[in-house]
Amino acid sequence: MRWPELTLWAVTLSLTSIIAAIIALTHLLLRHRDHRSAAFWTALVVFSPLAGPLLYVFFGINILRRRGRQYRSSINEPWRDPVPDRPLPLLTDSVEAHDHQQFAKTLDRISRFCFASGNNVLPLHNGDEAMPRMLDAIRGAQHSIALASYIFESIGVGADFVTELSNAAKRGVQVRVMVDDAGTRYSWPPVVAALQRAGVNARRFMPNRMILRLITMNLRNHRKIMVVDGATAFTGGMNIREGNMLARKPAHPVHDLHFEVTGPVVAQIQRVFAEDWGFCTGEVLEGPAWFPALSATGTASAIGIVDGPDEDMEVMPAAFFAALNAARNEVRIITPYFLPTPNLMASLRLCAIRGVKVTILTPAQNNLPFVAWAAQTLYPELLAVGCRIFESPPPFDHSKFFLIDGVWTFFGSTNWDPRSLRLNFEFNLACHDADLARRLGSELDARLALSREVTCETLESAPVLHRLRNGFARLFIPVL
Repeated sequence: MRWPELTLWAVTLSLTSIIAAIIALTHLLLRHRDHRSAAFWTALVVFSPLAGPLLYVFFGINILRRRGRQYRSSINEPWRDPVPDRPLPLLTDSVEAHDHQQFAKTLDRISRFCFASGNNVLPLHNGDEAMPRMLDAIRGAQHSIALASYIFESIGVGADFVTELSNAAKRGVQVRVMVDDAGTRYSWPPVVAALQRAGVNARRFMPNRMILRLITMNLRNHRKIMVVDGATAFTGGMNIREGNMLARKPAHPVHDLHFEVTGPVVAQIQRVFAEDWGFCTGEVLEGPAWFPALSATGTASAIGIVDGPDEDMEVMPAAFFAALNAARNEVRIITPYFLPTPNLMASLRLCAIRGVKVTILTPAQNNLPFVAWAAQTLYPELLAVGCRIFESPPPFDHSKFFLIDGVWTFFGSTNWDPRSLRLNFEFNLACHDADLARRLGSELDARLALSREVTCETLESAPVLHRLRNGFARLFIPVL
């Protein structure tokens, strides 16, 4: 190539990088809401004006502009339910009851749903308890089945789901299955194709090709929802994977927790699936087959909290922040990935400073080591104010819930990391039920008894190379 041609290419490349950097910086200054993340991307764009803008497009921008609001308006449903004066059916006007009512009203205002009373929530341990109950529910379905999962394997227990969903569709049950496009690549063969061959109406969430796949790879539907006949729901953090079936001795065992839910709040869970399905297909799910009249089945008051990079942006971190602020006695957290936002870190510290007992349990051996390395750099500032941090022994524990004051429970698909709290589509339930909190508290106590407590001394005694590795990983927290 001759000199004039090289000069032309150099000038073209320079102009392209400058224009791309200007566009990226303009978007950062006008649109990016997290100042720390914005500072990270700004530095990357400035010091690498060609690669920086490309990385920002692929990893830093929430390009999705979903319209679940349009779905609700199409069926004459308001986008936000009205907030009642007394969300909880408490019979006393004590100071404690007043505090609970105030917190419930706060969650009512944060979420677009409102508290529903008269629910029953049953914790299910690992796939050994959860998967048989889900399969039995599918076998007993009479009208409809809605199933959404981030990961859904087509082998092992996943093959059992394919068979039973196919049988349900053949006997006339309306079946809708949605699997995240990124999640389908965790196993082979793809389950969506297997479901479609079996006669099941199944779709991938945001199925993109080539460059669009790179741009939307962070916008994952991480929700785990199954609703049968609009009356029985299963939700939590468990994917449909053979690794959850611990009794079968899988190659990569995973501890996890799922929940069976009945009662009026199931309509909220179904609504979330219907919005996602409408986004994927344009089909509106309505009528008694999907939304029957629901009666009370228990004593728990519950509210659905929806989060995603669209109209529900940053709802979950607001709900978590409100819960920590409302805590008076104790906060107990179990999560596989612990990289809280700066606001949540500050709130956890303030809880401990106020005298609230804060206990955090994470896995000692993480399936994402880079995340675990970064998390260890956050521990010292929490330990310094009295928070207690424990690491559970193998196998990897994917459970995620947290408890407030022995009466409030949050559970669902959300992890305590930037990806869940900002990028993913997530769904949690917040429950006011002392019995449920007591059961999960006992579950947490049993795991803590087998776990190792992290102290400042153990962190400081780590090899220098490990601490350097952790410090390097911390630089990438905004994108983990």
